[in-house]
Amino acid sequence: MLRLFLFLFVFNISLPNQEICAQSPSVWSVLSMVRYQHEYDPNLGIEKTIPEFSKKVKELNSQEVTLKGYIIPLEGKKSQSYFMFSAFPYSSCFFCGAAGPESVVEVTMSKGKKIQYTSKQITIKGTFSYQNPDDQGVFYSIKNATILTK
Repeated sequence: MLRLFLFLFVFNISLPNQEICAQSPSVWSVLSMVRYQHEYDPNLGIEKTIPEFSKKVKELNSQEVTLKGYIIPLEGKKSQSYFMFSAFPYSSCFFCGAAGPESVVEVTMSKGKKIQYTSKQITIKGTFSYQNPDDQGVFYSIKNATILTK
């Protein structure tokens, strides 16, 4: 599986669940362009992993992006205005240990909007941002999201 991902990443081949944007490589492919530095944090007494985002990821900051993916609910409710969004289905997403942190995005819907949970792939659109490298947590977020397909 890892070899397949590396092959697709190196040769910039899009997976079926990815939408191609104007820049040619899919947004998910661009989001995977992150390297990691490991630093010891004496205050926490642990080694921290600090992401180094590629130039292409940084160029997406504050831009409107469109992503195809899967809802990972954070609450047990049927409809949600805040959730995680994954390049992969729930059974193989980052939280299940089968993908990396670059494969999920924290999503906040437009004010007053909610989405019903579905296990099917959907398309969302919203304003992208990446975290400050000193922060801990999810690397990417989309704010003011709207659903394009259900």
